[in-house]
Amino acid sequence: MSAVKGKSKKQDEGTKPRESTDRRVRADARRNIDTLLQTALAVFATSGVDAPVREIAEQAGVGVGTVYRHFPQRADLIAAVLRREIDACADAAPALAAEHKSGEALARWMQRYAAFIGAKRGLAKALHSGDPAFDNLPGYFDQRLRPALRTLLETAVAAGEVRADVDADDLLGAVASLCMSAQSCRTRPRGAHGRSPRRRAALWHEAIGEHAFLT
Repeated sequence: MSAVKGKSKKQDEGTKPRESTDRRVRADARRNIDTLLQTALAVFATSGVDAPVREIAEQAGVGVGTVYRHFPQRADLIAAVLRREIDACADAAPALAAEHKSGEALARWMQRYAAFIGAKRGLAKALHSGDPAFDNLPGYFDQRLRPALRTLLETAVAAGEVRADVDADDLLGAVASLCMSAQSCRTRPRGAHGRSPRRRAALWHEAIGEHAFLT
């Protein structure tokens, strides 16, 4: 009996280093994919969604085969990039709520959302292609971003910083509308009609926030 226990103990001790190595490998793989997606977004922003995969791979410091192993089709890569941006925007909500007062957290998140809209518009050509890889993205958007905004909005309402009749969907639509010309902003001189999406969201909050939202 004791021999069996001793053998079992040795087996357990032998599996611990392997499990630790496996976790480390998985963590490294996740970081590599995150770097790849971040790089892809930057390349798409400068070179368009038709940018060569080799350019993305070189800037991410990985081989072309690595890109295709994780994302066999370009649409798979673009969808993953957008999912990452949706997650980052949603995850910013609780972080901002922990760092700022409710009204400030809401305003800052709206600017973060404006930046997301700018990135999304850069992928518009692909997203409107009808590729089935993008079919689940609208539902994922609703699942992640709407609850994030509603939580910030409800907290601001409870603190008396925002009127109770302000609707989360209206806010999302208002910021998105302000960003409709984001693509042309990158090609025109800065001026009254050449502001970045983040700046537009900030100006929108400064201009009508106190009158439209506050009690």
